[in-house]
Order: sequence, then C-alpha cells, then structure tokens
Amino acid sequence: MEPLTSSTAIIDFCLAPLALTDGTEAEREVRRRLEHVLNTFRAKAAQPVAVDFSNMPSQVINEAAHGYE
Repeated sequence: MEPLTSSTAIIDFCLAPLALTDGTEAEREVRRRLEHVLNTFRAKAAQPVAVDFSNMPSQVINEAAHGYE
C-alpha cells in the first residue's frame, strides 16, 4: 500500500470499516471533524505528512476482558 497524503484518501480509508451511509448528516460531520484534525496537524507539522497504513501495528483484543460481542 502506498502512503496516503490527501486528507480525503486518509479519511476514506479510516471510515471504510464503519460503512457509514454516504451523504448523511453523521457522515458529513465525521468527515468535517477529521478534515479539521488533519489540517490542524499539517499546519503545525514542520514537514509534509503522509500516512502509511501498511506499517500500522496490529491490535489484539482480549475478548474475555471486553466481552464477547
């Protein structure tokens, strides 16, 4: 996977598992907030920001501790 640099691509990748209905008020609000976070972070970063999700560490969830749902 190539590193993602555009805010839209990063947000699309992050929201994909949620399967939000496109065009709903909730989906628009989540995108607006995430875009604000990314833009704020980029404005304060000293260099361009790219996100490489292929190097993201996996998480192990202890279902016994958190409930089997």
